[in-house]
Order: sequence, then C-alpha cells, then structure tokens
Amino acid sequence: MKFRLCSLLSWLLVSLTHAADRPNILFIAVDDLRPEFGAYGANYVKSPNLDRIAKEGITFNRAYCQQAVCSPTRSSLLTGTRPDTTKVWDLVTHFRDALPDVVTLPQHFKNNGYFVQGMGKIYHGSLDDPQSWSVPWGTPKAETYALPENVTLNERRYAVDPVKEDAAATKGKGKGKGAKTAKAAGVTVPDSMPAKKNIRGPAFEGAEVPDNTFQDGKVAELAVSTLRDISQKKEPFFLAVGFIKPHLPFIAPKKYWDLYDPAKIQLATNPFRPKDAPEYAILPGGELRNYHGIPEGHVPDDLARQLKHGYYAAISYMDAQVGKVLAELDRLDLRKNTIVILWGDHGWKLGEHDAWCKHSNSENDTNTALLLSVPGMKNAGAKTNSLVEFVDIYPTLADLAGLSLPKHLEGVSFRPLLDDPSLPWKSAAFSQYPRSAGKSEIGQLMGYAMRTERYRFVVWVARDDHAKVDAIELYDHTLDPQENTNIAKTPGNSELVDKLLVQWRQGWQGAKPGVAAKL
Repeated sequence: MKFRLCSLLSWLLVSLTHAADRPNILFIAVDDLRPEFGAYGANYVKSPNLDRIAKEGITFNRAYCQQAVCSPTRSSLLTGTRPDTTKVWDLVTHFRDALPDVVTLPQHFKNNGYFVQGMGKIYHGSLDDPQSWSVPWGTPKAETYALPENVTLNERRYAVDPVKEDAAATKGKGKGKGAKTAKAAGVTVPDSMPAKKNIRGPAFEGAEVPDNTFQDGKVAELAVSTLRDISQKKEPFFLAVGFIKPHLPFIAPKKYWDLYDPAKIQLATNPFRPKDAPEYAILPGGELRNYHGIPEGHVPDDLARQLKHGYYAAISYMDAQVGKVLAELDRLDLRKNTIVILWGDHGWKLGEHDAWCKHSNSENDTNTALLLSVPGMKNAGAKTNSLVEFVDIYPTLADLAGLSLPKHLEGVSFRPLLDDPSLPWKSAAFSQYPRSAGKSEIGQLMGYAMRTERYRFVVWVARDDHAKVDAIELYDHTLDPQENTNIAKTPGNSELVDKLLVQWRQGWQGAKPGVAAKL
C-alpha cells in the first residue's frame, strides 16, 4: 500500500513538473485575412500588433490553405486532414459526418493534460465541435452595424423566404439552422452566388463607437478575462481566439478608418480575368453582392477604393484587439512560456482579376497569412519562403509542445524551419475548389491546385471521375506573379505540362520534405 501511494505521489509530481514545462498555446484565427499588412511588407496597412508577433517569431510568406472558403479550410486545419478526407467542401457539412472519431487539434491538447477553451470564430458558424473543448465554446453577441439606418437595411434579410435564403447561404456563407435546412434541400455547391442580391446592409461602415460595440471587441475582452482565470490553473492552456474582421461587412470604429488617406489607396493593377483560363476558374464574387449598394459586374473605382479602405480599417481594428490580448499575456508574465500563432483562414481578392472575396484556386485566395512565435526562438524576426500548408499546423504545434503525433495527420511538422528558415522543404502545396462546370459537359468539377516553387498548376476534373479532365491552368510565377495568363496550351509548354502532371498525380504524399525534386 505504501509503495503504491509513493508511486502515485511520484507520478503526480513528475506529471505536474512536466505540465509546468509545457508551453501554453495562444491560437489566434482571423477571418478573410490576406497576407497584406506590415509583416508582409505592406507598411501602408497599420498592423503594429500583428507585426509584433512577426518580429518575435517567423513569417511564412508561402503558407497555403487547402480550400479557400471558411468551413473547409478550418475543418482541414483543425483536423490536420485535407478536404477530400473531411468531406467538407461546403459551408453546411460537419467534418464528424465523415470522421466521427477524429481527434482535433485542440482535442489532442485537451487529451494531453491541457485546459482548452475556444471563443469567437474558430469552427465555421454554428458548426462547433464540443469534443474539442474543456469548457463549452462561446461567442459574445454583438451588433453587426452601429448606425440605425444600416441596422434597418440589414433587417431586410430576415424578411425573405427562409428556405430560399438558406439555399443562398449555402452557396455564400451558410450558418446555423438555416444552413442545415439548405443541406436538407439538396443545395451543396459552394460557388458563392447568392439567390438574392443586396439583401444585407451596406458593405462597410465607420461610426464613432467604442471597440466593444462589435464582436471582435467583445471577444478581445473575453479573451483578456479568460487569460486572468486560466493563468491560475496548474495545467498549461490552449486558448483559441477567433476574430471575424476583416470579413465582410468591412465595419470598424471611425478611428481606424482615420488611419488611412483614401487618396493614397491603390487599386488592383490587374482588374481583368486571367487570359485563356476556363470561365469558371474565378467568379466575380457573389458574396460581396449580398450587400446593399454593390452593383453587378465591374465595381467602379470610387467604390472599389471605399471597399479597400474599409478592408484596411477592419484589419487595423482587429489588430488592436489582438494587441489587447497580447498586452494581458505580458501583464500576467505568460509570454515567456506561450507559443503564439496567428493565421488567416484563407486569402482574399480586392479587385484582382475583376473579382472580390475568395472561392477560387488562385494565389490571391489560397496564399494566406501565417505568423508563429515560439519563446526562445534563435531566428526571431525571420521570414521564410518555404512552402507550408495549413494541414501542417496541427503536427507543428503538437511537436513544439512535445506531444505525440496522431496517425491520421496529412501534414508534417515544419518545426525545422524555425531553426533554419531557408531549409529546403516541401516541393509543392495543394489546394482545391469545387465548381459547377457551366458549359462543360462534365457537370460538377473539382479543381485541384498544386503550387510549386515556380508554378501554379490547376487540373479541373469531374468530381465523380478524376480521369475526366475538363481544363488545365498553368501560371509561371517567375514571369507572371499575378497569374494573368494561363500558359497551359502555349506552344512549347507541353513537356512542362506533362512533367507537372506527373508531380500532381503524386499528390501531397510525394511532396513531403526530402521526397520529391522541385520543378
């Protein structure tokens, strides 16, 4: 009996010591954040707190999501698997339909002795995952708009037929019970084209109101109070904090709009569709057309400048909320043992290719923001051009925390890049997007994109038969970094296309570090 008691006390002592040595995780998710702010060289965007994370950590210039829309990319990142494994290609399907027993990233930390709490937008909409958290996930309720006239405009969306609105939500940004209704109605193609236009309030607003008028301000306050509470716990913590801005509508208190001179905001230099690309490769951006005052077709320059102004203001507003959380981390003396990771769930178009929003396989949409700061990093402030994917975040954080890696993961830890940012790494990153084929005889398509060091290569195939190829896109980033011209059919490129096809067919397994040669 005495031996058993001594053994138990010894085990508890070792466990508590090990727990004290384990790093905390501050896991910050940002909606629709493209890599255009200070840390990425865009000094005209005011983002001092994001830039601080980069200065204390590493900036990934070539981080790629697996599908450029909210729920698929979040489901992929949080399970460490790809959309064809999660079976989440839309905004209404829960990953546990296909993977009922999968252990998510936060769940893995919970299972290994961490206190895990989530708030704000982590999973998409109401598609929460209770198994992931030590306590129930929650998001503070807040106003969407501050100005009464905009509130009135936004209320029109609730006056339409709910089934039709749910179907529109499925194609655009479905949430909650409405999304489930749409799924039951058989609407599953997430092409972002809403059934009704201009049904929401305006696409931007800048009112003289305090930060906590809106959700991100309230989430920051909740994160600060939560840090105070969990700092008293004996176990390490994994705190997931999700901010929704700069997601549409571009709303921020006026002081953040005042950071920018509208006359200095530059418009996209390639407001045209990619030459020789399939017509369905990039759509105009139906999500934006949900909002009052947004016309069909080309967005006029004056309106485009207002939209970009609002997007930048929303980034600065979100950045200030991140700063409040970081400041509390410092005040509690937790920063020295806390890994901070910040990621944008996908990229975003701001008029490039005469389009807006995400929903494509383009560089604008799949290349996204990723910052990682680990206490004691020897290369703090470094940037890396090595190709990484969002499915790599799960194994990386587990690796840094000294946790075992579950066998289901479809990514690899990029921890070695923290020690050597120039280390040769993956030969390719992979993304995908489903599409209705329009005039094509094939019908429903899936576009599979492969980003190598030099090229973006997209193969559009029938969803039910990948041997049926409808179209191929090829962009040379050395000569055409904006992806303005598809050169897949250019005379003289057939051999290159064949080589890329071989690499593309090898898939992500063939692109792991040290496995495949770069093209």
